[in-house]
Amino acid sequence: MTILRRGAVTLAFLAAMVGTAIGVGAVGGDPIAEAAGGLLAADSTHLAPASSAFSIWSLIYLGLGAYTLWQWWDPRDERLIAAPAIASLLLNAAWILVIQAGWVWVSVPVIAVLLGVLALLFHRITVHPARSLLERVVVDGTFGLYLGWVSVATCANIAAALKGAGFLGFGVPEVLAVVVLAVVAALGIALTVAGRRPIAAPAAMVWGLAWIAVGRAADAPHSPVVAIAAVTAALVITIAAVTGWLRGRRAPDGAVR
Repeated sequence: MTILRRGAVTLAFLAAMVGTAIGVGAVGGDPIAEAAGGLLAADSTHLAPASSAFSIWSLIYLGLGAYTLWQWWDPRDERLIAAPAIASLLLNAAWILVIQAGWVWVSVPVIAVLLGVLALLFHRITVHPARSLLERVVVDGTFGLYLGWVSVATCANIAAALKGAGFLGFGVPEVLAVVVLAVVAALGIALTVAGRRPIAAPAAMVWGLAWIAVGRAADAPHSPVVAIAAVTAALVITIAAVTGWLRGRRAPDGAVR
């Protein structure tokens, strides 16, 4: 079973890389920002991050590659993360293919399931602490970043799908965007508390929120209100994460992730 697990993770990672190549337009697909009528472009909705935000994927994919290599030296998968890791990689590839087909509404349940899978994985690495610093960085750090970014990306994805359906935010899209950002801030605090003071997940959320703020301050749809709300949410998550980390440093059983 061990060799099957390792092979399955490796094949799933390769599938994710093929999907990524399609998603960036390297093998015939359209870049995500241009696919599906541009609904996921940086200037599409009030919750769309500026284009530079997506550079975080380079770090996430680097971490996923490192995890794929690392798990070949992990004899038993005692933390039970291989299955959700495989699912997350395949769902990522599926999301890209769905967007390439222009099915933005279908992409919403796909990314929602991806978020749920990553939440399950996050729970498992929280319940079963890493056995080494290398594992903490390669596994906890990678999937923490993955979860944090997808948490923000899910909001942007839903906003894009609603726009594609002609929904105008009840005439007050800025107010609705601020409410969503408040929910993201609450989620960031919850991850910090439930995850034994993680660093990677809230860091990725702060990254995404910061680029939403940049987008609304410098690009259409221009909205100082949403920009301020995004910055506020990012600051709230940062304070929660730093406070938790400092407390963890003082606690005898504090495990920083």
